[in-house]
Amino acid sequence: MTESTAVSRTVDRGTARLLPDVDRARAWLLTVDGAPQSYVDLDAPEHLEFEYTRRLGHVLDVVAPPGLPLDALHLGGGALTLPRYLAATRPGSRQDVVEVDRRLWELVAERLPLPDACGVALHVANARAWLADAPEKSADVLVADVFGGARVPAEVASLGYAREAERVLRGDGVYLANLADATPFAFVRSQLATFRTVFEEVLVIAEPGVLRGRRFGNLVLVAAHRPVDTVGLSRRIAADAFPARVVRGDALRDLVGGAAPVRDEDAVPSPEPPEGAFRLG
Repeated sequence: MTESTAVSRTVDRGTARLLPDVDRARAWLLTVDGAPQSYVDLDAPEHLEFEYTRRLGHVLDVVAPPGLPLDALHLGGGALTLPRYLAATRPGSRQDVVEVDRRLWELVAERLPLPDACGVALHVANARAWLADAPEKSADVLVADVFGGARVPAEVASLGYAREAERVLRGDGVYLANLADATPFAFVRSQLATFRTVFEEVLVIAEPGVLRGRRFGNLVLVAAHRPVDTVGLSRRIAADAFPARVVRGDALRDLVGGAAPVRDEDAVPSPEPPEGAFRLG
């Protein structure tokens, strides 16, 4: 994209806007109905602007030796920030990206095109339905960044969904999800309880201020059947401008408390964010 003017377009789920970053020549912020969705620098795809995407990126950095290609499945696409990141940091990776909003895809493809032969395949589909049809043990990593507006949909917040994710991952595969909640963390606690039922290793990454209930915010859930390099992960997130904590083991059990796994029929979306929590002015 050579133009540097803002673009506004009606998409399937609201009004999308692409806003240029005045400090970076070919960097763009994508919003939908005023809520920030993605940030992409076409000249530096390894640059992750949002705090939660940096945390997801840190996990992707430690799940395998540096530069090793991965087979990745992304549920939720936005402007393809993390697929671009993996293509840049792990060349040769094969990636499937599932996004339900066709007109959003068309906008991103037109204005923020992917590099040729980058190994990213795009699919317009419902995330849960696509996952149900995905081949067994076909992915090294599964990244879930699925939001309906500013809420995680109920269909990707249940035990049945967690089992489908586990089925699609290889034995040493890793699941990552962007969640949003605030104290008393009823939604996140239920998600941790759900994924602990299916996976042997579960942890969550969040800013201390969010964990202490000072504000609504993003939390990254990580689940696997093998230990995650928490030393390397902690080192990376501690170096961020807004450091976060890795919560696991006894601290995670304390956070989960008496929360129970969520059956499909009981699943609910994440809570509505307070006014202005993610929205631009």
